[in-house]
Amino acid sequence: MTSKSFLIIQANEFNRSKINTVIVAVITSNLALASAPGNVHLGSRSSGLPKESVVNISQLITIDRRFLTERIRPIEPQKMKEVEAGIRLVLAL
Repeated sequence: MTSKSFLIIQANEFNRSKINTVIVAVITSNLALASAPGNVHLGSRSSGLPKESVVNISQLITIDRRFLTERIRPIEPQKMKEVEAGIRLVLAL
């Protein structure tokens, strides 16, 4: 697997468990995806990422924990609310 950025979206109880997989949303630098329903734009300064990026809500995937090599930082609470709204939208919850 190549180096990619992910936003962990599963509940902390699972993050602290012995389960070896993690549910994440893919983060992309393709800013054209920012206008897609549910996706969330992240500025580089506030996110700690090297450049402006987009949380691609339509790409929710499960990965093995060993692919998580570096923690950047939590996203801002308002951005996380937008991510949560996007997840509800894409999953019709």
